[in-house]
Amino acid sequence: MQGFYSKLDSSPSSSPLLGAGLRGEGAPVPLSLAVETEKAQALLQTFSSASLLASAGLGMFCVVADHALQLSVVQHHLWLRAVLDNATHGLVGLWSWAIVIGLRKKSDLYEVLLAGLLASLIDLDHFYMAGSLSLKAAVSLPQRPPLHCSSLIPVLCLSLRFLMWLGRLKDAWCSMPWMLFVAMATHHVRDAVRHGLWVCPFGNTAPIPYWLYVSTTATLPHLCSVLMYLTGTRDVISTKHGVAIDV
Repeated sequence: MQGFYSKLDSSPSSSPLLGAGLRGEGAPVPLSLAVETEKAQALLQTFSSASLLASAGLGMFCVVADHALQLSVVQHHLWLRAVLDNATHGLVGLWSWAIVIGLRKKSDLYEVLLAGLLASLIDLDHFYMAGSLSLKAAVSLPQRPPLHCSSLIPVLCLSLRFLMWLGRLKDAWCSMPWMLFVAMATHHVRDAVRHGLWVCPFGNTAPIPYWLYVSTTATLPHLCSVLMYLTGTRDVISTKHGVAIDV
């Protein structure tokens, strides 16, 4: 048995942190050092210039998209307004998750698209609540549909995590509860500008100020990244993204 080592950044020039721990040229790096380095790099990436620019772009996109939805040509066509509004939900969720995980390989793109899809599918509960496929009925509900209850976000995310533990799903799925959190949270925060947050069983908050919606949406991916780091999810993702183990 040679022990547990990482092939990642095995050259001293590839990383100052890893290079300092090498005993000789081409020598393997202890896995613990490689994982700690990956964790540090992942946390630093959360506040890198690229991720901060992406967050600023996300905030600007929210403003532009919401102004576009106020155009008279959009407001006068119910279907067009509903499609564009839902597409905006999806793009905000997609963009937010892209900031969280970065786009380093093809499977990351699939994750990002799935996050956008989840953020859009939340609005299907309007039709469920209306008991009809009529868009007019779906947008004229006397009360808010179930998936728009913000109290459900932690319940659903923790339930998904528990089901994954029961099913002993692979580490590749470890980010799914966080993806669901981002998809639902961005959707709810955006809706809160008009309706407030529905915190069951306490009722609805007042509508949030527009600046708070934009700033919360822009900073939410970074908050999620830090929480993933603190809960150890970042460790698993770092390993999934390329820490090789030799035994």
